[in-house]
Amino acid sequence: MQRNPYWPFTAVYYDTASGLRGNHRPGYQQLLQDCKRKKINLILVKSPSRFGRDIAETIKQIQRLKRMNIGVYIETGGINTLTTSDSIVDQLAALDQAESQSRSENIKFGIRHRMRSGKTILNHTQFLGYTKGPDGELKIAPEEAEIVRKIFELYIQYNGVRKIKKYLGSHGIKTVTGKSEWSTSTIDRMLSNEKYIGKVLMQKTYTPDFLTGKKEKNLEQLAMYLVENVHEPIIDRETFDRVQEMKGNIKQAVHIELML
Repeated sequence: MQRNPYWPFTAVYYDTASGLRGNHRPGYQQLLQDCKRKKINLILVKSPSRFGRDIAETIKQIQRLKRMNIGVYIETGGINTLTTSDSIVDQLAALDQAESQSRSENIKFGIRHRMRSGKTILNHTQFLGYTKGPDGELKIAPEEAEIVRKIFELYIQYNGVRKIKKYLGSHGIKTVTGKSEWSTSTIDRMLSNEKYIGKVLMQKTYTPDFLTGKKEKNLEQLAMYLVENVHEPIIDRETFDRVQEMKGNIKQAVHIELML
């Protein structure tokens, strides 16, 4: 497109995150700002989903741009919104959204099939106490593991998460991301994380609506899958169960026993 002499090139606008929420897309927001500043009069996109997966919001934004005399050239179908009727653009956007939803459902189906077969899915890039080995499995990071053990030890000694936070700060112990300030919610989640005893509980959260992309806690809407002996534990089972008893936690899951 940059080689087209009739279309002077302005910039490439992109986002590495999901195309669901505009306020989480700095590239998209910059594009709209440049449109308001009249730096752009034609936007080139591969499909309407590049604007967003929500058909209503996509159409609304295209109409706003059209009122500013800014066209959107949609590569799929070769449509220029300035010269094409709104009904055709609406139909194309609707088909594109349906396609995005179908892809989303197919991905979810594949992930859940893996869960049912006992194949663990770990999304952690930074996880205190562990690092990822070349095979993708969790490996114990000795120095970090000592911090994890200390947190569990302090809790069993009837120190709440606020006291534990104070202890960690006063001893100069940093978070997994290198921050000096710990959050009580992080400590609380660590105390309930089954991965510290070598297990992985999958599908703790789910996304009910692919348009919003908002994750919600799985309160038995979908099956959960618990896989044991996935990696080397940091905390022994007795200590972990004691902490869960003190916290009043009850975990429900489909139990899949791995033969290792």
